[in-house]
Amino acid sequence: MSSDFETYEQDFGTITAEVTNKIGKIPKISGEEKTQLVLNVDKQLEEVRELLEQMDLEVREIPIQSRAMYNSRLKSYKQEVEKLEKDFKRSRIAYSDEVRNELLGDDAISSESQRAHLLDNTERLERSSRRLEAGYQIAVETEQVGQEILANLHTDREKIQRARERLRETDANLGKSSRVLTGMLRRIIQNRILVFVLGGIILLTIILAIYLNLRSH
Repeated sequence: MSSDFETYEQDFGTITAEVTNKIGKIPKISGEEKTQLVLNVDKQLEEVRELLEQMDLEVREIPIQSRAMYNSRLKSYKQEVEKLEKDFKRSRIAYSDEVRNELLGDDAISSESQRAHLLDNTERLERSSRRLEAGYQIAVETEQVGQEILANLHTDREKIQRARERLRETDANLGKSSRVLTGMLRRIIQNRILVFVLGGIILLTIILAIYLNLRSH
C-alpha cells in the first residue's frame, strides 16, 4: 500500500511543479497562448485533485500504527494544492480583467472592488467547506477505528470461546482416562486376589495329600 502512495506522491510532485511554473507565466503572456495555458493549468489541477483522492484512499488502507505519518503528508499536500488554486484563481481574475479591459476600457475598472469583495467571500466559503470536509474526514476515521476495535474484540471473543471448548474437551478426556485407569486397577486387584486364593487352595491340597500319604504308612 505505501509503495502506491509513494508513486502518487511522485506524480503529485511532478504535476504541481509544472502547474506552479505555468501559473507564473500566465500574467506574462497574452492572446490565444494565454487562453490555452489557463485551460491546461485547470486540467492539471483536476489531475492533482484526483491524485489527492487516490492518496486518501491509500491512507485508509494503511495500518493504524503507520497511518498518522501518511495523514500528515497528505495534509501538507492538500494545503499545497489550496495555495496553487488560490494563485491560479488570482491569475485567472487578472487574465479576465485584462480581457475585459481590452473590450470595455475604463468601465471595467470600476468593478474591481466588487470583484475583490466577491473573491473574498468565495475564499471564506471555501475555507468553511474545507473545515466541514476535515470534520467529515475525522468522523470517517473515527468510525473506521471503532470498526477495527470491534473486529478485534470479536476475534478475541472467538479465541476465548475456542479455548474454553478445548478445555472442556480436555476435561472430558481426562475423565475418560481416569475411568479407564480405575477399571484397570480394579481388574489387577481382582486378579491378584484370585491368584492368592488359587495358591492357597493348591497349597492346602498339597499339604492334605502329604498328610494322607504319611497316615497310610
